[in-house]
Order: sequence, then C-alpha cells, then structure tokens
Amino acid sequence: MGESVVFSQLRRKFVDENDNAPQQAQQVVYYSLAIGHHLGVIDCLETALTCPWEDYLAWIATLEAGSEARRKMEGVPRYGEIVIESSHVMLLAKAFDQAQARQNAQQQAWSKALLSMLHDIHLESAIYLMVRRLRD
Repeated sequence: MGESVVFSQLRRKFVDENDNAPQQAQQVVYYSLAIGHHLGVIDCLETALTCPWEDYLAWIATLEAGSEARRKMEGVPRYGEIVIESSHVMLLAKAFDQAQARQNAQQQAWSKALLSMLHDIHLESAIYLMVRRLRD
C-alpha cells in the first residue's frame, strides 16, 4: 500500500447547469455569477504533479528549516492537504528557487514543475493548487 502527494491545478470552471432545476433557481445562479459570487460554479482540478510520500518529505526538507514556506508545505503531513493560491506565490517561488542548489535531480525537476505552476497562478490569480496526501 503506497502513499503519494498529488498537486492538482485548477484548469477550468463551469456552471452547474442542472436541467432539473426550476428556471427561477437557474436565474439565481446566473445573477449570483453576475455580481461576483460563485454559487453553482464547479472547479475542475487536474493532476499536475505526483510525488511518492517519502520523496515529498525529503523534497520539502530541502526548504530552509523554520521558514514560512516550509511550514506551508508541511501542512500536507500535518493536515492531509493544503491549498496554494496567489498569496503564496512569492513566498514559495523564492523558497523553491533557492532550495534547488540543495536538491537532487528529481527534486529539482519537481521544483521546476512547481515553479511553473506558481507562475501560472501569478499570471491568473483565479488559478490555485490543491495538494493532497493520498493512500493507495
């Protein structure tokens, strides 16, 4: 039985258009969207990166001890999942960029992949990552 950490990235959103919902209920959804609320919006997450559990722990151990970035990434072992969104981009990008000098080739590849995802979030703040610990 293996464990892994999966980084899922928001790729698109869509409106839940339930054909069985009364017309008035559908109008509430569209009105809510028009005024900026996300009622009835479903996020579509796609797997962007998968790391074996022990390798994930070794990877985040390359981040500076006691740093805010390391504390953020240690949320996966502590809570089982974390969300990475626009407010985390600069913190994590700097930490993973600096850590590459201490990383093996596999960890550097994961760091580069994460840096690319963070860049996507920087360009479009609606994008986020869901990072989860999964047990097979």
